[in-house]
Amino acid sequence: MSLPPDVSIRRSGGELSDYASLLRRRWLTLLIFLVAGLGGGVAQFRLTPPAYTASAQVLVSATGLSEQTNQVTNRQRELLNLDTEVQVAQSEVVAKKVAPALRGKPGAVEVSVPPNTSVLRISYTAADPHTAAAGADAYAQAYLANRSESTTQALNAQLKTVLTKLRQVSAGLVAAADTLPKLARGTSERTIALQRQNMLSRQAYHLTLRYDALKTIAVTPGSVISDAAAPAEPSSPSAPLSLGSGLMIGLLAGVTVAWGRDRLDTRIREGADVKRLTGLDIVSARELKELTGTGSAVLLVSVPGTSSRDVTQAVRQLTERGIPVIGAVVTPPGEPPDIYGPRDSGPSSSTGTPSAGSRRAPDPPWPSPPPPTDTLVFPASTTPS
Repeated sequence: MSLPPDVSIRRSGGELSDYASLLRRRWLTLLIFLVAGLGGGVAQFRLTPPAYTASAQVLVSATGLSEQTNQVTNRQRELLNLDTEVQVAQSEVVAKKVAPALRGKPGAVEVSVPPNTSVLRISYTAADPHTAAAGADAYAQAYLANRSESTTQALNAQLKTVLTKLRQVSAGLVAAADTLPKLARGTSERTIALQRQNMLSRQAYHLTLRYDALKTIAVTPGSVISDAAAPAEPSSPSAPLSLGSGLMIGLLAGVTVAWGRDRLDTRIREGADVKRLTGLDIVSARELKELTGTGSAVLLVSVPGTSSRDVTQAVRQLTERGIPVIGAVVTPPGEPPDIYGPRDSGPSSSTGTPSAGSRRAPDPPWPSPPPPTDTLVFPASTTPS
């Protein structure tokens, strides 16, 4: 039950009851920060200009050309790589096409994909609801126009490549047809020429089929399935979000400051603080009579006003003199210690012993003999520092 000189004091923390006790002690600090956080949230909500968000939905369909696709699984049921299409819709190329429609530099756009669909939800935010709706529609049309243009360019490039190859094969066929009659039958040269002619004929056939297939492709980039409507209410700022964020910030700041102040504060305000800050047990008036004759000391701690450092110093001084400390008795400031009825033990019971309520009392003019084994030692003073 005694406190060794160098033992570390257990402070608040580690158990839920410790935190609850800390909040009860520092409720005013916590309340101030909560009110400040709530006020900051209200100010942020009032001072932030309103913003409106409108959304348009675009159904993305396959263009007919070979393009980047996904593997169809239970999670991804669409062939199109919609993640790529989201990045295209948010690209600078599409933004440049939107600028003329909005007569200025467009703002930020957000594109999302509803689960298990081939739909792009294009959301545009502006300070005016009609501008937000116009921006969402402009982005939807610009995305489809860009998709159509890029597909048409890729189709024309393939047509040009196939046509160039077909012309080369046709020229080879003409040359083979001119050379074949000049070769004698049964010769190896005529046999090779016939094989070359057949090969060129097959190539020309397949290239012709490929060219005809490309010419019949109809570019279908997609369509707008839901035009953007002007929102009736702003999307931001959000009152629940602003107030909730302010309260959470105030709560975190309040708990942090309260914990810091509690860690640095060494004042003893009530009896529970004696155990919390010094580790000494509280001894009641009834237990004092039972402890007489034990050769130990009981500190009188004046609350409020006593510092835990003074108590620790008094315990250390008593321990160095070979006097174990049983616990502490809490007394109001200025109240005489004899109300507990201790047995008079001569000079050693009233002088020469450190006090928890003040710095070490001055030594008396006569020598202070060590207390006998049946003496209950009390501090010389209970005046708070």
